[in-house]
Amino acid sequence: MALGNRAAGSATTRDRIILALDVSSLADALSLVKATRESVGMYKVGMELFYSVGIPGLRAVMSEGVSVFLDLKLHDIPTTVERASRVLAATGVAMLNVHCLGGLRMMKAAADAVGSLQDGSARHAKVIGVTVLTSLSQDEVTSELGIERPLVDQVTALALNAKKAGLDGVVASPWEVSSIRKACGDGFAIVTPGVRPRWAGVDDQRRVTTPGEAIRSGADYVVVGRAVTRDKDPRSAAARVLTDIEAELGECEC
Repeated sequence: MALGNRAAGSATTRDRIILALDVSSLADALSLVKATRESVGMYKVGMELFYSVGIPGLRAVMSEGVSVFLDLKLHDIPTTVERASRVLAATGVAMLNVHCLGGLRMMKAAADAVGSLQDGSARHAKVIGVTVLTSLSQDEVTSELGIERPLVDQVTALALNAKKAGLDGVVASPWEVSSIRKACGDGFAIVTPGVRPRWAGVDDQRRVTTPGEAIRSGADYVVVGRAVTRDKDPRSAAARVLTDIEAELGECEC
């Protein structure tokens, strides 16, 4: 699956949907994959599942023949992140991430480490940077983190740093997507959590839109979680998300 589909031009609506496997049981994760794979293009394995089942569990998910985004948000000194990125990319995941606030040297170390694994027969894992968590509001970023500039400016600056460091894209809320797209161009992937179908609750997110609105703004991929995984019928919920996005986009070439 290509990232930065504005450059590739081949992603379907289904390809754009990433389902968050935010569960602690491998059995639950595999059940969700089997129920939703017709409507989902990639699966996100985050801290809860990875810390419960480790690399063997991660490989068990990938053995279902699906692409995985490993969402561990690496943030440490450059050498540590470099070594961790190399280990994680070698598992065969399609994508992994680091925190942009780790700085240019750290991000470059991750990108270089993953790039060094690429050969003629191996898929190159994409490395993307986390900008500002979608659970944070402007007030929290200012009063608690001491960042005075507007969130959209902060996120866009971090995205530009990620591009400069050689990352393949960033994770950002729907509210900053259009600014990132304008600043970083069409070949730079934007993965967008903080999306909720109109029929789902906002939960603990702050900067949210619907999945279709995020894609219209310039997102390449949208991450959907509880609206599907906590539904009594995940198969139907995932299909509904896909149908809703297709209806919302209509004839738009997004």
